[in-house]
Amino acid sequence: MAGIGSNLSAGELLDRIGRITRGLQFVGGLSPAQWEALRYLARANRYSCNPSALARFLGATRGTISQTLIALEDKGYLRRLKGERDRRTVRLELTTAGVALLESDPLGEVEGALETLPTAEAAVLADMLGRVLGHLQRRLGGDAFGICEDCRLFSAEDAPGDPQGPHRCGLTGEPLSDGDKQRICVEFRADA
Repeated sequence: MAGIGSNLSAGELLDRIGRITRGLQFVGGLSPAQWEALRYLARANRYSCNPSALARFLGATRGTISQTLIALEDKGYLRRLKGERDRRTVRLELTTAGVALLESDPLGEVEGALETLPTAEAAVLADMLGRVLGHLQRRLGGDAFGICEDCRLFSAEDAPGDPQGPHRCGLTGEPLSDGDKQRICVEFRADA
């Protein structure tokens, strides 16, 4: 049975899916921006858990992010911590309640719909959407965040035997664990 989707362009389909997805996120007393912030902080690495990186990732102003963080902090879903090296910096951390809340993330509805696709098709769709996003970010001047292990500065085995991790960040020189390499990084550098 053909639905309205068969008569829409790819851009219109993405817009429609985006509107539905955004509507799903007005739940649990949170706004879509608050859900996005929680998701980001759950996946970001230690260099990226700060208000400035969050603003860049979401393409929002610092003022908007400040209000989002105040709301999440007031609800007990995150805390602000002083930087370990520089006490003027702020590090954001999800609380236990924030982590638990993500278990009921309304984006699960979208993930469930995607799980109805055959695995190979879902992988192709994710790759294509990633390319569209990358193109738009480059064209519109957005930041190209990425996963640490996909960064050209990631070194897979520069720190063998290091108790903090077998990998190393080529930018900071710091060791990275296997868990770190799967996290979103604000300092991501795509292949040249």
